Amino acid sequence: MKKTVEFKHGKLAIDRRQFLEKSGMASCMALFGVGFFTGCTEEEDPMPDPDGDGDDSGSNGIQVTQQSVQIDLERNEALASSGGWLLITQARVLVVNVNGQFNALTSVCTHSQCDRNWSYGNEVFTCSCHGSRFDTSGQVVNGPASSPLRSYSVSKDGENLTISLS
Repeated sequence: MKKTVEFKHGKLAIDRRQFLEKSGMASCMALFGVGFFTGCTEEEDPMPDPDGDGDDSGSNGIQVTQQSVQIDLERNEALASSGGWLLITQARVLVVNVNGQFNALTSVCTHSQCDRNWSYGNEVFTCSCHGSRFDTSGQVVNGPASSPLRSYSVSKDGENLTISLS
């Protein structure tokens, strides 16, 4: 008795170029999408206590109270030149040097209240949770946020910067 070999045939629904485009896009989403899905829940301390003694009052040149933030500019070189900036997570404050003038803004995004995932470039702060962008005075450059970031008054006395949180 003769065995009949059964087989199926067909044609791929997409060509190689489309496959590579879609798989490349999926790879990019997998690589960059992680920040999108975990951005609002990051618990890492970007300024850990260097001594491990639990007391970071002033050890990094930054002192935070309920009313103000004090920054020793000599100890915080990030603010030394124009374009330098800091995210102070304990106070939920962004500080930026704009041509020798200092601006302070809340780090709580007005779109979804993310407060730890910021980047800065070309005089624009970007909240990486959902992509809202703000200028150095806190005004919305593009959403999804529709309200500006709150700004705080800043004063400089010698090499000490004081941000009033009230």
